[in-house]
Amino acid sequence: PTALAERIVTFGIRPDRAETGYGWLAPEVAPPIGRDAPPWPLATFVEKPDRTVAEAMLAGGEHLWNAGIFLAAADTMLAAFAAHAPQILAAARAAFGTAERDLGFTRLAPGPWAEAEKISLDHAVMEKAGNLSVMPYDGAWSDLGDWEALWRAGTPEGSGVVTHGAATAIDCEDVLLRAEAEGQHLVGFGLSGLVAVALPDAVLVAPRARAQEVGRVVAALREQGVVQADRAARDHRPWGWAERLVAGPRFQVKRLVVNPGGRLSLQSHRHRAEHWVVVAGTARVTTGDEVRLVTENQSVYIPPGCLHRLENPGRLALTLIEVQTGSYLGEDDILRYDDAYARGPEP
Repeated sequence: PTALAERIVTFGIRPDRAETGYGWLAPEVAPPIGRDAPPWPLATFVEKPDRTVAEAMLAGGEHLWNAGIFLAAADTMLAAFAAHAPQILAAARAAFGTAERDLGFTRLAPGPWAEAEKISLDHAVMEKAGNLSVMPYDGAWSDLGDWEALWRAGTPEGSGVVTHGAATAIDCEDVLLRAEAEGQHLVGFGLSGLVAVALPDAVLVAPRARAQEVGRVVAALREQGVVQADRAARDHRPWGWAERLVAGPRFQVKRLVVNPGGRLSLQSHRHRAEHWVVVAGTARVTTGDEVRLVTENQSVYIPPGCLHRLENPGRLALTLIEVQTGSYLGEDDILRYDDAYARGPEP
């Protein structure tokens, strides 16, 4: 009923610790306890506090964590954007008005969408709106915003050990070991209070107490020109995904998985050749004027400058290994002539 009364309801989490990584909410008075308690008018948002302020708010018992979850009628939310963030609303309407359908997706027009200011919902609208109410939420919740939060959500064992994937902890305490790289096994031995995360192309080891500082790590990697700061090994595309397996001077190996009915663009490359080996499924391959089916354990060679396309005509996912060779292997070496997903010359 509150959300239908031209108000915006935000949900607050009852805190159990002096958390400095969350924003907090300050109701006008201490919110009532109980599932049937109504929402209470919100006085103000509190940015991520320092330890002293967080401990004071926890001791006071009136503040809540900001879950960043809002409930409102669509007209109420649109009116809030019109009043407090009209430029964002105009950009969103323009992007949606010229959006394109892509299989089961609606892809917003990139030009108008790029005009929208990069700002959080709280800063753009909610902190300026005067019609907010807060509703305490007493269930389990975490924003999973850092590795420390993942450790808490992982139901640590008696020794505080949380593992995920191919990971083993020996004589460890209060650690998170997370392995997401195929063919690797992450082992922690005699560790305490650490986070270790193994990805296919990078490994992070850090004190759990400093898990929220990972932004500093990304900034440092960007300064050094390390590509992993901005690009994951697995790149999801409209047709499926591609994953870098290994790269070296003048060569790169990828695994490509094409969804049923998916098709890559009709394209060519100036500087590289490609070798495709089908691992699972059936591929429809266009090379020049020739179109043929390629099945498991068969391969295709695509020289530089050759017009080519890869499609999955089957009902199961198509998996193949792509070996690229040449003087330049950058992702911008793509000339597209026809694309089902309305992409430009580059990915």
